[in-house]
Amino acid sequence: MAEHTSSNIMIEASPADVMAVIADFARYPEWTGEVKEAEVLATDAEGRASLVRLLLDAGAIKDDHTLAYSWPEENVVSWSLSKSQMLRQLDGSYLLAPLGDGTRTEVTYQLTVDVKIPMLGMIKRKAEKVIIDRALTGLKKRVEAAV
Repeated sequence: MAEHTSSNIMIEASPADVMAVIADFARYPEWTGEVKEAEVLATDAEGRASLVRLLLDAGAIKDDHTLAYSWPEENVVSWSLSKSQMLRQLDGSYLLAPLGDGTRTEVTYQLTVDVKIPMLGMIKRKAEKVIIDRALTGLKKRVEAAV
């Protein structure tokens, strides 16, 4: 059964600067920790990634999978699993909220994971938490170093 995990972080940058890093899939291996390879397979009419292949190594969860991305609002990106060897579900989103004068952003990362193989719930939740925490920490460091 899939479970939902969520966390947030404050980044000293505008939502546009944060989204620029999130949308740069080719550089994910440089800052995410778990993503070892990333390849954009298709883009939408606005040139944003719509289908991305990712090679993931998050300890208990290792997989070569493809995610379908959507960009429903200016400060929102979401994804869902298109193809995977190990995962049954991998849905998530980044929600960006400008703070103060727009030079700070609260980033909320939501993730729902379900694996095809039996896995203890606590191991899966720990892997989800590790993915989210490392992604948010890596995103913060990457964005703030570029601003």
